[in-house]
Parts: sequence; C-alpha cells; structure tokens
Amino acid sequence: MKRILLTLVLGLVLLTANAQIEKLAGPRIGMTLITASPVADFLHEGFDFDENDRYGSTGNAFTTQYGWQWESRFADGGGSVVGIVEWIVLVAGMEQGKFLPSATSIIGARTDGGMELGVGPNLSLSGIGMVFGVGYNFKSGNLNLPVNLVFMPGRKLTGNIETWNNDGTYTYEEYDYNSGARISIMIGFNMSK
Repeated sequence: MKRILLTLVLGLVLLTANAQIEKLAGPRIGMTLITASPVADFLHEGFDFDENDRYGSTGNAFTTQYGWQWESRFADGGGSVVGIVEWIVLVAGMEQGKFLPSATSIIGARTDGGMELGVGPNLSLSGIGMVFGVGYNFKSGNLNLPVNLVFMPGRKLTGNIETWNNDGTYTYEEYDYNSGARISIMIGFNMSK
C-alpha cells in the first residue's frame, strides 16, 4: 500500500510541475502514400472491395490527413537539444468520403537549429505499428511551423482466398500480403507563449 501511495504522490507531483515544461498545440495537415494493402483497397473501392480478391490488389493509394498535435517539451537543460513528446490525432480519407482515424505518440528530440526526429507507436484501423519521423521546425517569433517526413513500415500478414468448387466444396488458398507502408509529409503550426 505504501508503494502505491508513493507512486500516486510522485505521479501527481510530476503532473503538476508544469513550470519547467513548455506545452504547445496546433493543427496538422498532410498527404500520405499508402502502399498496396487492405487500407489502399478500402480507399480505392470502399466497402465494395471483394474480400475474395487478394489484399493489395488495387495498388497504392494517396490520401490527405487532417488533425491536431499536442507537444510537451522536457529535458531542457539549457543545451542545444530538447526532448519532446508529441500526441497526434489525425483523420485520413475525408476527400474520398472515408473516415480513417489514427492516434500517434512520438518521443524525440529537437535541436536549437530546428531539426527534429522521433519514434513512437501508431494506432489506426489497420492495427498498431511504429512511426519514424524526421523534420524541421521553422520559427518566426513565437510561431512554430513544423514540417515532418514520417514513415511507418508495413507488416507481413497472411490471408486466405475461398473458392467454391463444382463438387460443392470450398478450397482455401493462403497467400502473404503487406499491411501497407505509409509515407507522409505533414505540416502544421503552433504558438509559443
């Protein structure tokens, strides 16, 4: 019980010690290339995609993304590098009448010169994966204009195609497919206090 109370007290102290943490938030917009995958199939054909076709059979897809980013800066010891944690919530596919939400958490670093890089998990309708990002934060007074290139590798998965035979039985063909790599360019803005 003492450990639990100590953990709760330390957690509350860390959460309320905001004096040393700069928090930023702002909109994000971008374009994403999704390689041949079930998500690309959905963007091309929607719910009309025949699941007896091979996943990824419709090819690559492009989509826009729109959302919001929350950023906290930490580990700022006055040096030339500061630690950052970002939470980004995006919706893709709206230009095609689709709703593809995703949430990403990234931990990384930013230099005084504006270069930034980070890595973290992404959760979307296609599952969970790791995101790798690199970018540059342009500054104009208190205005921050981050531009990021983001990559999320796809995963190798296995699918089945069910075929009806003339003798009244089904045949199942197993095949490998990819969950679809994603390459995005994202821009946004936020204001420092």
